[in-house]
Amino acid sequence: MANQQKITEEDLIDFYMDAVVRLQGKPDSIENLGEHYDFDANSFHEHYKDFEELDKAIFRTLFDVSIATLAESSEYPSFDKKDKLLSLYYTFFENLTLNREFILITLKDYGLSLGTISLFSELKQSFDGFVDSLAMEPLNLTSSLESFQKKSIKEGFWVQFLLTIKFWMSDDSQRCEKTDIFIEKSVNTALELLNTKSLHNIIDLGKFLYAEKIKSKENE
Repeated sequence: MANQQKITEEDLIDFYMDAVVRLQGKPDSIENLGEHYDFDANSFHEHYKDFEELDKAIFRTLFDVSIATLAESSEYPSFDKKDKLLSLYYTFFENLTLNREFILITLKDYGLSLGTISLFSELKQSFDGFVDSLAMEPLNLTSSLESFQKKSIKEGFWVQFLLTIKFWMSDDSQRCEKTDIFIEKSVNTALELLNTKSLHNIIDLGKFLYAEKIKSKENE
């Protein structure tokens, strides 16, 4: 005990993610985590209250790191809204795939629904900020409905984001290539609905999801 040391936030995240994969679930306690990785358990509470708060921070960090990665590209500022959105999705889900075992264990532990999900509460703040930065233009409506529609746009993209996570969880393709296809089709559909009444992208997305559902049943 006397040799246990304080740790950085980055160390704590690394130790915790490693433990979840090794144990195939959360450690029994913060004290047990500290004993295995030889750090003072009090150091944990300097950063997080409990494992749930740490889980939330990890998902937010994965999203924020994705945004930061894009910001480092000299070409990114010149991208249009669609390419910025696609780039973020591709980068974020690549980060999820790199940590797939930890992510799947954690998501299945909490359960994923399209309603309020506590695990993503901090991530959603970053997500909403990103969507706001794109300044998506709603369809022409009366001024009394404009504020409501802008909020609906943001929530619509959030639902689409959750649907993409749900699709990624069951993606059995190599390096999750099917998720990349889903991202492209679903983002195209979402943006199409903002600008036109065309059903082309909706039908295209529907065909893809139907084909994947049939394949899934055939493999059962």
